[in-house]
Amino acid sequence: MNYSDLKKFSSDFKAVYNAPSEKADLNALADIREKRGRKCPYTVSSWENNHKDVSFFYFPDEVRRIMYITNMIERLNRQYRKVTRTKSVFPSDSSPEKMLYLASLNVAKK
Repeated sequence: MNYSDLKKFSSDFKAVYNAPSEKADLNALADIREKRGRKCPYTVSSWENNHKDVSFFYFPDEVRRIMYITNMIERLNRQYRKVTRTKSVFPSDSSPEKMLYLASLNVAKK
C-alpha cells in the first residue's frame, strides 16, 4: 500500500473508531470492507476478528475521549525524565519515589 492509499484508508477508518455507537461502528467497518477490502484485507479482517474485544462503546463520550488521548501520560513521563535526568545517585532507596511523587504533584497542579 502506498502513502496516498494509506492516507485515504486512515481517513476512512476514523469513522470506525469515532463512531458514536457499536452499530455505527459496524456500519463504518462494513463500508471500509467494501471500499478498501481488496487492498488491505488483513487490516480489515483483523479489526473484524477482534471486534468482540472492543468494549469502549460501553463508556460515555467523555471517558472515551480520554482513552484516545495520551498527552497526559506523555507529559507525566516527560516530567519524570526531566527530574531524574540530572540525578545519577540517590541517597536512599526511597528518595527516587519521593522525587517522582513530588513531580507527579507538580504535573497534577498544571
